[in-house]
This record gives sequence, C-alpha cells and structure tokens, in this order.
Amino acid sequence: MPSSQLKRLKATLRAEGITGPQPSKKIRKKAAANGTNKDRRVHRRAALQNIRDEFNPFETTAPGRGREKFEVTTNRSLGGRVGKILKGNPGRRKSLLLEMQRRRKVGGVVDRRFGENDPTMTPEERMLERFTKEKQKRYRNSAIFDLEDDEEEGRLTHLGQSLSFNDDTGIDDIEEGDLGVLDEDDHTSDGGLNERKRKGPPGPDSELPEPKKSRAEVMKEVIAKSKLHKYERQQAKEDDEELREDLDKKLPNLLELLRGGNLSQPSMPDQKFTNEEGSGISPARAATASDVDKTPADKRYDLRLREMTFDKRSKPAERTKTEEEKAEEEAKRLRELEEERLRRMRGEASDDEGEPKATGADGISEGEETDAENFGLGPGISREKQQKELDVEGEDDFIIDEDLVANDSDVPLSESEHEMSELSVDDEDREFLEGLALDHEAKEGGPRLTLSITRSVPEDDTNTTLPYTFPCPQTHEELLETVKNVAPKDLPTVIKRIRTLYHSKLHKGNKEKLERFSTALIEHLAYLADQSDLPPFAILENIIRHVHSMAKTYPESIAKAFRSRLQSIHENRPLTPTAADLVVLTAIGSIFPTSDHFHKVVTPAMLSMTRHVLVVFSSELYPLLTDRALCILAPTNSNALLGDFPYHKQARPLRLQKPAAGGAHRLRFWDILPKALTDDEESRLKIALIETHTALIDSAAELWVGKSAFSEAFEPAFKVLQLFAEKECSKWLPTYTKGKVLKTAEKLQRLLKHAKFSRRPLALHHHRPLAIRTSIPKFEDSYNPDRHYDPDRERTEVSKLRAEYKRERKGAMRELRKDANFIARESLKEKKERDREYERKYKRLVAEIQGEEGHEKKEYEREKRLRKGKR
Repeated sequence: MPSSQLKRLKATLRAEGITGPQPSKKIRKKAAANGTNKDRRVHRRAALQNIRDEFNPFETTAPGRGREKFEVTTNRSLGGRVGKILKGNPGRRKSLLLEMQRRRKVGGVVDRRFGENDPTMTPEERMLERFTKEKQKRYRNSAIFDLEDDEEEGRLTHLGQSLSFNDDTGIDDIEEGDLGVLDEDDHTSDGGLNERKRKGPPGPDSELPEPKKSRAEVMKEVIAKSKLHKYERQQAKEDDEELREDLDKKLPNLLELLRGGNLSQPSMPDQKFTNEEGSGISPARAATASDVDKTPADKRYDLRLREMTFDKRSKPAERTKTEEEKAEEEAKRLRELEEERLRRMRGEASDDEGEPKATGADGISEGEETDAENFGLGPGISREKQQKELDVEGEDDFIIDEDLVANDSDVPLSESEHEMSELSVDDEDREFLEGLALDHEAKEGGPRLTLSITRSVPEDDTNTTLPYTFPCPQTHEELLETVKNVAPKDLPTVIKRIRTLYHSKLHKGNKEKLERFSTALIEHLAYLADQSDLPPFAILENIIRHVHSMAKTYPESIAKAFRSRLQSIHENRPLTPTAADLVVLTAIGSIFPTSDHFHKVVTPAMLSMTRHVLVVFSSELYPLLTDRALCILAPTNSNALLGDFPYHKQARPLRLQKPAAGGAHRLRFWDILPKALTDDEESRLKIALIETHTALIDSAAELWVGKSAFSEAFEPAFKVLQLFAEKECSKWLPTYTKGKVLKTAEKLQRLLKHAKFSRRPLALHHHRPLAIRTSIPKFEDSYNPDRHYDPDRERTEVSKLRAEYKRERKGAMRELRKDANFIARESLKEKKERDREYERKYKRLVAEIQGEEGHEKKEYEREKRLRKGKR
C-alpha cells in the first residue's frame, strides 16, 4: 500500500533539507560571514514552490476535457482552444506586452548607435562602421554648394601661366577666345597636370569614347555657358540702345514731316514756304505740292502716318490714379473753390490773379500752340458752348447709373430691381469718383465731357452763391440747419459735395460720419414728402439714389432706419399711409432686393402694403389712388393662393358720370393727396385711374401667363374689362382709353382660352405593367446542397462579400477578446507580483519590529531580575 500524502510531504521536505537537524551556531555564523545564507534561502524558497506545484496539480494542468483521450505520437500541432491561446501568446508578448509596459511612460534613451544591438558585429567592426558613416555625413554636408573640387590647388596661377619654375609643361593650345572666360585647362596647376596624366598622351587610341566628366568639369561648363549667354544679352541690349539713339536723333525730322515743314530748314511759327517765283505758300499747300514727286509707297506711308496722328490710342494717356488720390483731389478742388468764393464775396483779390494774358477772339492765348493750329484745323469749340449744346454736366452734377432708378419722374421707382450684392463697396467708390468732372483734368488733357442723364433735375451750374464745403450732418436737425438756406433744386449738389468732402478714405473718422448722415437722409426723405410745398419728385429720386449708393457701404444702419420707419407705420397708421410712407416704401423697393424669400426690411414692407390693399376699401377717390400706388410699387410673382377676390358694393361717387373735357392725363405721385377738384379734373383723374388699372392687368397677365391658376385669377378681371367695353360704359371713355381697354380685353380673352386648352385634367399615374421574372431551371450533375446556386451574379458577389465581412468581423472580435484576456492575465500577474512584494516587505517589517520588541522585552526582564536580586 503506498504511503500517505503526509508521509510523502515530510519525506520531500527532509530530502530538500528544509526540515531535519539544524546546523550549529558556529556553522551559521560562518555561513553568514561567507554569504551562503542568501543562496540557501533562495534554494529553500524554490524547493517549497516546487513542492506546492507537485502537491496541487490542478492549478497548472488543464482539465481532462481539453486533452486528447488517447496519447498519439504524431507531428500534428496541438489543437483546440488551449493550443490556440498558447500559440498566440508569444506574439502578444512581443508586441502587446511591450506596449502595456511602455504605457504612461514619457522620455527615455533610445540607443541608435551603429551595430550596438547587432550581436553578430565585433567591437572593431562597430567602430569602423561608425567612422565610415561620420565621414560620409561630413562630406555630404560640405559638398552641397561646392562648385570646385575638394582638392585644393597646390600653386597659384595668374592668367593661365604657372608661377612654378619646375613645371616644363606648356599651355594647351585651345582656341576658346570667343567665350571670354578662362578655362581650367588654361591654368597649369596640379589639378590640370594630374588630369593630363590620368588621360594619358594622345595616340592612335584617341578615337575611344571620352571618359565620364567629373562633377567639377560639368559645373565649369555650365558656368561658361551662363557667362556666354550673359555676354550675348549685353550685346543685344547695346545694339538696341544704339538703334534707339539713332531713332531719337531722327525724331525732329519726323515731327517736321508731320507738321508739313521743310526738313532742311528749322520750322518757325510764322515761316512760309516759297516756290521758284518766291511767292509764299502755306505749309499744307507745300505738303500737297511735295506729294507729286513721291512714290505710291511713300504716299501710302504718309497717309497712314496722318491717320495715326488723329488716332486717340496714339496720344499718351494720363497715369491711372488710385481711389484715394481721386477723392483727395476732388476734396482739395472743392476747398479751393470755396475759398475763392469767399474771397469774391468779401471783395478781395485772388492770389492767382496776375496780369491777364493776351487772348485772341477765340479765347486762346497767343503764346499757346495747339495741335489743331499745327495741322491747320483752326480753333475748337469752347467747353461752355459744348455744354449748352449737348446738355453736359458741370462741376456740380452727380453721375449716377441710368439703370439704378427710373430717371423720369413720371415712371415709378419700383422698376429698378437691382440687388445690393451685385456691386462691392470698392465698385461703388470707383463709380462715385469716376463721375466727378474735374476742371484741372479738362485743362491738362483736353475737355472731358460726360453726357448728363439727369434730365429732370434742373441744376444751375452758374449758381456761385452755393458754398462748396459743408459740415457733415449727424442728425436730421443738423441737416435741416445745413440746408435751410439752400434751394430744393440744389439739394442733390449739397449731398454730393458732403459725400466728396467726407469720403471714407480721406480720414479714418469719415466712415462713421457718413453712416450717421445716411440715416439723416432717410428721415429727410420722408420730411420732404410731408411738406405742403411739394418738391419736384426728381429731387426725391436723386436722394433715393444717394441712399442706394451709401447702402452698399452701410447696410446695417440704413436697414435699421427703414425698419424704425416701418415700425412707426405699423403702430400709428397701419391702414392710412401718408405720402411720406409711400416714398419710403418706394425707396425700400429700389434699394433692397425684393426677390428674397425673407428680408428684414422688404418682408415687413410687403406685409404693410398687402394688408392695406386687401383690407381697406373706400368709396372715395383718393384712398383708391393710394391703393393703386401700392399695387404699382412691386408687381412681382406671388406664391399665395389666387382667385380670392372680395366683392364690394359699387359706390356711386366712383362712377364716371360724364366724359372728360380735354382728355385724360398720366397719374402723378402727388395725385394721392386730397385737394379740391372741378368736375372735369375729377373725370380726367378717374379716366387716368382706369388706364392705370388696365395697364396693371396687362402686365400681370404677362407675368402669370404660364401658371396653372391663370384662369381662376384673371376671369374676374376679364369680366370687368368686358363691362367697360360695353356700349353703356364705353360712351363715357375717350377714344384712346376705349381702344386700350378693348385691346387688353381681347388679349386677356386669348390668353384665357389658351390656358384652358393647355390645362390637363388631374389623373392617376399610369404605370407600365411589369412582367414576372422567370428563369430556365438549371440542372447540375454534381449538385451539392451546401452550395448556393444563384443565377444572379451580382447577388452572388454581394452574398460572398457579406459572408467574408461576417467572417472577418468574427475573427477580429475573436482576436480582440484574446487580446483582452491576455491583458487581463498579464494585469492579474502584475497585481499578484505587486501584492507578493508588498506582503514580503510587510512581513519583513513586522519581523523586524517583533525582533526589536522581543529584544527589548528580554532586556526588560533581565533588568527586572537584576533589581529583584539586589533587593
């Protein structure tokens, strides 16, 4: 019967020397002195660990279900889950374990010495490799920009001649004088001598291919070619200079030829050409007489030359000036004009008034020679005469684009639909500065005339009492104080001069001043419309143009000013707009983009307009005129439902009672203001209202002709036009109005008919019937039920890709789980090692403390016994 486990444990401990008789005290002291106790302690600990492993095999050995049932001696690798885990652990220890150990560690020394980690290299080989790399690095860094050889020449040379007396070699006979440079072969140095020795003497084998050139030789050839090209360029430049000087010398003769003078004699102002009889002739006739002896080629050349003299492109143009220079010059000009006006007003003499020059009957100085006189063209037309004949602008006119706002005061301003984003701020400044006609430009480069487009603004250029400089108003009260002594027709000139004097690029604070000035202009626009003394509507148009131009630079301030005005309309008079409100709405439609889906200024304005048109209906004439003015402002496309027309009972005062004497007139803006009218004036106003309605219906029909709801929208309007075309109503209308109504009614009838024919009834969608997909059965001789037989290749590829993705995903998840388990095991192992080390330190400290306590206790007991013995 085998021995028990306890007996086997005792026997093992006795065999390892752990138990049994202990060595004597003398042997222990000797072992402590020799240091063998430490080795004995390590051996004892290892023996105990081996004993524990042998007596508890379940901690290190896998369960029986993971092992083979029978032992098989084959070369097959270990399979199963345990085998896969053990197989992947070495790779994880090399990669994942190192990453875990280097985690949360910064810095460190990386040994990059050559061959330091290579166990196959000897120390001598490592030192040789390091020396070689160092020399290569030093040569590479020093030879990057070196155009010569590294070997320094032993002797100095001078113009290709050697200074050495021991050198018997001669200079190579190479004819390269055309290059203008010295080659290396012209110097008899060590480098050239060594090269000739290397090449060897010329012999019968000289026809062999030349050896490969060195880097220094190639760079020398490049330098020589560069110098040659530079020399050629210098020669070409010198030739051009000589040719230019020759042409400059011949230029006076060419000018004399252009003036029709004689080349042999210097031209004088009063010189006349004489013929053989001695009679004097003019230069033009002399040039004509000289043409007789010329060849046809010379005549064509002279004709072409004369054409070029009259070509504008042949004249030198002025230097293009920057926007800052233009603004500064214009401001300076206005200041000088203001100072001159003030001097004239005080009766002082001008500083530049000197002795008057002698002028002829045409107003041109006698000493001044012009090109017209040289060519016999005579004096030109004066600038003042051209301005009167062509209606050109003077110094006070403001140039504004014609398509910005309608120029004619009768045309509504809402026709302008330009957006603010079309032009940038720089373009606006350039347009503002280009429109200013400067007098000094007219003096220097001839008259610069610009046709006026402001036909309806009656500006007086000869108004010398108007100041040239004004303070920049910051509020509406300051603006009223500034223009209190200014006529309404001069208001655009004042605004233009303020914008010029306080241009934003002249001073850093001008931008804020003009920003506040723009808001004051909006208030002044409404203020002028509310005055009893009605100003010309062209003045309001001009102010709106200025606000439109400034809105590109200060959009936020101007938008806030308009919104505050709209807020006042909404709170105080939502259904009774005044003339000032209509002017403000007109300005909004001209300045801001009305096609936006939502706009902070346009959207509230449109809501106010549509609310008044749809809600308010009056039996009086003037509120109806206000409605029509709002309808005229912005006839744009609408996405709202059409066809909802309110029915109102016919009002007797609005009916046309009798024909108007003298015909109708066109509606004006100020017709919306109530005033006392005679019967004929009221009839003409009603007829003008009918014509305006007819024109609105015509334009709206052209706008919405392609909509599906065109019939529902315009059938009520067509019935109204038919009523006007009947005999009972048409007898009160003038012939022109009657024809316009009939023409619009026929056009609307034609459009309604076409809209009904082109309308398609509602119907469900008709789909083409799709056939059922069929496939011919395919018979496989080697049919496998585990295999998929799909005739669709794309679906097969998709299924394969899906299966591959699923397989790769499972494999990746499996590897991640294995990595997580490995990390957990290693972390647990590290934790156990730390706990084991902590426990060892703890036991050592406890043992030391207990030893000290025992020693002190023994000392205490000994002291106690000694004290008892003394007693």
